[in-house]
Amino acid sequence: MYVRPVAAAAAAFLGLALTLAGTASSATATTPAPSSPSSPSSPSSRAGSDPVRLVGAPVVYAHRGASSYAPENTLAAVDAAAAMYVDWVENDVQRTKDGELVVIHDDTLTRTTDVKARFPDRKPWRVQDFTAAEIATLDAGSWFGARFAGARVPTLRQYLDRVDDNQQRLLLEIKKPQLYPGIERDTLRVLLEAGWLDEQHVRRRLVVQSFDADCVRIVHALRPDVVTAFLGTPPEADLARYGQFADRINPWHTTISAEWVAAAHRVTGVHGRAMEVDTWIVDDPATARKVQAMGVDGIISNAPDVVREAVGGF
Repeated sequence: MYVRPVAAAAAAFLGLALTLAGTASSATATTPAPSSPSSPSSPSSRAGSDPVRLVGAPVVYAHRGASSYAPENTLAAVDAAAAMYVDWVENDVQRTKDGELVVIHDDTLTRTTDVKARFPDRKPWRVQDFTAAEIATLDAGSWFGARFAGARVPTLRQYLDRVDDNQQRLLLEIKKPQLYPGIERDTLRVLLEAGWLDEQHVRRRLVVQSFDADCVRIVHALRPDVVTAFLGTPPEADLARYGQFADRINPWHTTISAEWVAAAHRVTGVHGRAMEVDTWIVDDPATARKVQAMGVDGIISNAPDVVREAVGGF
């Protein structure tokens, strides 16, 4: 099977709890439409000239923020993307021992923080075994460079507020939902509390994605108006199934061809538009131009400035 078994009744119940009065229905929801970046409200955000986007060029997403230039998934990486006028940032969400959602890629803290030095007896140093307060004490920047010493693992709420302050948009990935039962509902709750489930954000500034098809299905069941994406490269014969709960298929760039992208575009997504394809992780001009020629709609990159210059995107 291409998905894990879903408890449909449970998802429906959660949907009733999270579908609020005044929320746009799935019939009126649309995939976010790119627009020219606007001036930031934060002095630490965008600088320099607004780049010109070529008509039809793919949208460029800053992977974990501009993570070639600042420690991934930190507020510094968000700001680095904003300084380049990169409109979209991507992040990863996991849950702490006490139920706080934090922005970090790995399900352990060892690669990007000083957790081993701070808590030497807490092996294997999993995110889910630490409280939010404990994680907030960790240095999440020194591993990348001395000038980022003291950077923290942000909570999802802190991250959302910074992206909003910078007038950016968010491609939010729910990581390893099998480790965190109910994380879909928790993520939507934080988005709601932060003001990210109003019509403007939902229509133009937010996409929720996961490698887990069930997770994407649950998000769609809970909030049918939210744009959703599945991370992976399903066989062409299975693409239509994903169109029942997703708007986008986001594959690794080495796994696709122009024929596969064209097949995805022939599928109608859950909101009635052609399925979009945003590929990852592309950091060099040659590969960027290669996937552009395949017809992808977006490119997710650690070096979004390099890719944007290569393809004329934004």
